[in-house]
Amino acid sequence: MRSRACRRLEKELSQIRRDHSNFDVIAFEDDLEWRVFFEAPEDCIYSGEKFTLSFAFDDTYPVEPPEVVFIGKPPVHEHVYSNGFICLSTLYDGWRPSFTVASTVLSIISMLASARTKRKPKDDKEVVKTTKGQKSKDQNWEFHDEKC
Repeated sequence: MRSRACRRLEKELSQIRRDHSNFDVIAFEDDLEWRVFFEAPEDCIYSGEKFTLSFAFDDTYPVEPPEVVFIGKPPVHEHVYSNGFICLSTLYDGWRPSFTVASTVLSIISMLASARTKRKPKDDKEVVKTTKGQKSKDQNWEFHDEKC
């Protein structure tokens, strides 16, 4: 019998493929690991740049958030670390079960689109060094700057 998380993800994947042409999704065989591919909007400083997000789910989804990180080359953004970790409250303590993969991707695209300059987080080197081999969900993030 498929878990509640898997059933929810199957439904979300179907909706994404039907309703969202601004990003592509590959769901791996177990449906608990996804890759989301998108291009930054034309009217932002990342215009034309392509990015990949990794979503890792477990059986607690959607009650608990998925692990979401950039893979490959992450954007240079003050809320995105060089290791792909994303400092965005809705991926952690601000998560709600009503959020979806699509709403999460759109939040990340919006975060990028609102940036005025390309710069790494002030603590990028320290965070990357101290979190090597860890999950972003296991970090104790301080959401001190909601504006970019």
